[in-house]
Amino acid sequence: MPDKLKYILLILICTFAQTVFAQSTNNPNYPGNNPNYPNQQRMNTRDTGTAKVYTTDQQLDSLRKKLDKKKDTVIFSSKFIRYTNERLLKDSTRLLRLDTGLYNFENYSPLDQPRSPKISLGNTGRDERSLLYEPSKTIGFDAGLHTLDAYLLNPQDINYYRARVPYTDLYMVTGGLKEQIFKVLHTQNVNPQLNVGFNLNFIGSQGFYSNVGQLLQNVSDVNVGVFSWYESKNKRYNLLGNIIYNNLKTPETGSIQKDSIFKVGSIDKTAEPVRLPNTYEQWTGSGIYLKQSYYIGRIDSLKKGAGNSASILPTQRVAYTLNYNTRKYNFKQNDPDTYNVFPDYYFESNYARDSLTVTHLQNDFSYSFYLRSKNAKFIKNEVKLDLGLTQDYYQYNQSVRDTALNQYGVKVNQATKVQGASFQNITLKAKFSYRLNDRMGLEGDLQQIAQGRDAGDFLYDAKLNLAGNSKAGRIVFEGYSQSSAPPMVYTNWISDHFIFHDKFKNQKTNSISFNYINDVIKLDLKAEYFLISDYLYFAAQPGGIDATPAQIGANINLLKVSLGKSFAWHRWHFDDYVVYQKTDFQSTLRTPEFYNYCSLYYKTLLFNVLYSNIGINVRYNSEYVAPSYATGLGQFYNGANVTFSSYPIATVFFKATLQHTNFFVMYDYVNQGLLSPGYYTVNRYPQMDRILKVGVSWAFYN
Repeated sequence: MPDKLKYILLILICTFAQTVFAQSTNNPNYPGNNPNYPNQQRMNTRDTGTAKVYTTDQQLDSLRKKLDKKKDTVIFSSKFIRYTNERLLKDSTRLLRLDTGLYNFENYSPLDQPRSPKISLGNTGRDERSLLYEPSKTIGFDAGLHTLDAYLLNPQDINYYRARVPYTDLYMVTGGLKEQIFKVLHTQNVNPQLNVGFNLNFIGSQGFYSNVGQLLQNVSDVNVGVFSWYESKNKRYNLLGNIIYNNLKTPETGSIQKDSIFKVGSIDKTAEPVRLPNTYEQWTGSGIYLKQSYYIGRIDSLKKGAGNSASILPTQRVAYTLNYNTRKYNFKQNDPDTYNVFPDYYFESNYARDSLTVTHLQNDFSYSFYLRSKNAKFIKNEVKLDLGLTQDYYQYNQSVRDTALNQYGVKVNQATKVQGASFQNITLKAKFSYRLNDRMGLEGDLQQIAQGRDAGDFLYDAKLNLAGNSKAGRIVFEGYSQSSAPPMVYTNWISDHFIFHDKFKNQKTNSISFNYINDVIKLDLKAEYFLISDYLYFAAQPGGIDATPAQIGANINLLKVSLGKSFAWHRWHFDDYVVYQKTDFQSTLRTPEFYNYCSLYYKTLLFNVLYSNIGINVRYNSEYVAPSYATGLGQFYNGANVTFSSYPIATVFFKATLQHTNFFVMYDYVNQGLLSPGYYTVNRYPQMDRILKVGVSWAFYN
């Protein structure tokens, strides 16, 4: 019976997969990967637990012995695979079991993550930004271009594996020609100390409002990552390495010509003309990343709490990280500006070629010292001190296309370098933590740029963890203060349509938060307060399309309260996440006051082999003044004061797991036409229509 179901599933997928592309789903917002929500764990319905708890190495060794003795009877599964990442290896060597569950499996797109929703220009692969207020806790040089960040593959997104058998995962989502996603992950151990692997991800999409004949209106994204992890036999030396390539291409259509598409109606939306049918932006980049660490002195191990993870704890640690990458941002206008999409022309009068290339070389050195009691079953009375120094070297060049006379007196178009510079920053880092026991800990993190272009930038962060027993839950108090230099796009920008030469103060953010987490009752409550000074944003000049950088001298207050709760009654489950935001500058911080995501589903076992969830997801946010988008600049800005009606967006789904395969079938925006004909999140850019989607993740253990 399981084999028959697999064949049916393959036929169904082949029906929908006309052209397959994809994206990286190494998303930090996925439950279990987001350090901000550590209590969220994806439910594992594919593998069952064992009665006796073993350490990770004991489990892998026992499986290896079973494999050696009974090769023809062993059924390979995710129990043979463990993984880690740079965050888990920061203070110790920690391994986790492979996540093969169904929780949040249908929310594949970075635009629709329940706890980090996005607004966008239409569909997956298009420019996006956060719907809720989510500040960036980074300091130092920033080019200021981030609208495609959700689709990039970065060194911190890479997982590293300890695989006793070769492991391959094929992942695909298709909605016909409207959206296709495909990714491949393969990894295997060359020997017990060395693991290698690669990620290959694609996104391809025509969207909902594009001419099928215009290929330049299609999203086409490629991510490639080759990675390796080496750990010495004595567990003292670790080497993480990866090589990454990104190529993201997305259309810059200037929106469709009808601003009221849902009121006027359309016979065929794929034939709706756009303002710029052949114009697009393209981000490319490549880099190499190497991180080495060595444990000095005594090495401890956590004796209890293995099961899902195990830790090797050093008493002293030295580390060095080399990160070299080049990123190029291109904007290519191939259409005459018939509909006045752009505010000005400073160089080429019709066909712009804007380019920014940023090269970054980072050297990071750190030393860590740990004091803890010996032979403890739990970590207690532990003091950790981390000292570090980071050198960041940057070089950037910005060019445009301009018209000039050649040696024969003929006008020609050629690339012209308009500015360039090189500089460095030296950042001093210190981290202190004290853990009295497993129920109480204090952490402090200090980062200060001491020398260089952005000298004076700082980020000071402190956190207090208090925990009771398993029923009482735990409390996390956190506060941070940040001062960051204005991004380059605000202060020194030259392109065909936008030129800025401004001086702004550092933007400063002070925040305190309270977070109560109870895993037993599945409750997560968080209250955050932000005080923002010298806030930077893009505003519009009279006329509405001339986006320009601006800064508010007054203090901005923002309160954000979020609540997550899960309920279960027999086979019925209900997950809810609610956010309330309130600020005294609502017209500047254009985000909704209220956001809610809820999921109601029924768990059942079909045909005695298919672990299944059948349910509905609904997301809703209150009305707010929608931002506009500046084509050619890659920035969302406060343009015309347009407020769109807001209605719930519902998705019905069926998802299941069968042996090594997870799959879902869902009807996205199933309620279109019931409450509203369609919706907007950005001014002039209509969002997706209802659509049937199919997704599958197929794992192979050889």
